[in-house]
Amino acid sequence: MRFGEPMPRPRETLFRFADLADFLQFLDWACGLVRTSEELSEAAYAFAARLAAGGAGYGDLIFNPTHWHPWHGRLPQMLDALDAGLRAAEQDGLPPVGLCVSLLRTQTAQAAAELVDLLVALRHPRVVALSIDGNEASAGRTGPRFAEAFRRAGAAGLKRTVHAGESSGPEGVHDAVLLLGADRIDHGVRAIEDAAVVRMLVDRRIPLGVCPTSNVMLGVYRSLAEHPLERLRQAGVPISINTDDPALLGTSLEREYALCCEAFGWSDDDLRAVARTSIDACFANDDVKARLREALRHW
Repeated sequence: MRFGEPMPRPRETLFRFADLADFLQFLDWACGLVRTSEELSEAAYAFAARLAAGGAGYGDLIFNPTHWHPWHGRLPQMLDALDAGLRAAEQDGLPPVGLCVSLLRTQTAQAAAELVDLLVALRHPRVVALSIDGNEASAGRTGPRFAEAFRRAGAAGLKRTVHAGESSGPEGVHDAVLLLGADRIDHGVRAIEDAAVVRMLVDRRIPLGVCPTSNVMLGVYRSLAEHPLERLRQAGVPISINTDDPALLGTSLEREYALCCEAFGWSDDDLRAVARTSIDACFANDDVKARLREALRHW
């Protein structure tokens, strides 16, 4: 209530989400409460602290500027504020973090191109990738609209990561790879519904960043027992375990690993393989990846 804004729903049900659309609407409200550079830097520092608490050695932080209403039109200042918090975290021995700046699926092709042009002009050292997210169920197939923006991002040396195969079916994963040139797909789990798409992921070694608790809480699957994560992994798709929005979903990275171990009967070798994929799939530099692989070797 610091800003005199009412809560979007009663406190006792604040973090209960009906579906992805409800979750995204809440995210707009929550991000709108972060209004100063100091607050944004503090949030970035807290993110790095959560990484360290969960045993992670690096994180790709995906953020969509359209959710942060007080920062609209101020992306350079937003990047600097996030960078300040993350630099302070690194100086205190917390894990390094790369920023993945995300488009929203309802934006125009022109708006997407303008964002990419700005990122290329800024060349901010903290920015490692272009992303895209949003509710595919309501936006429909948007791959053709954003193909040029993603092509330009790749040509400029940015990595490309795409939310797909969550609210969309396997066609979203297909478009992410063939139209947007995805280096990694966030979620991607509904690829399981099309054997040809699964084969494409295997053949091209496109990793999926899977968020099990998110998929259950937001209604993609009714339970972890029904989740296709293990079937995708057994088919040869590179899989990593992730948290989506851990503070809002009440989870943590170590909890996600524990849930998967229990649900799928993973051995230590399975855990090590999934963790290795997370290192291979992340957008850290080669030195950070080498350090993480060495640490994993001694686990």
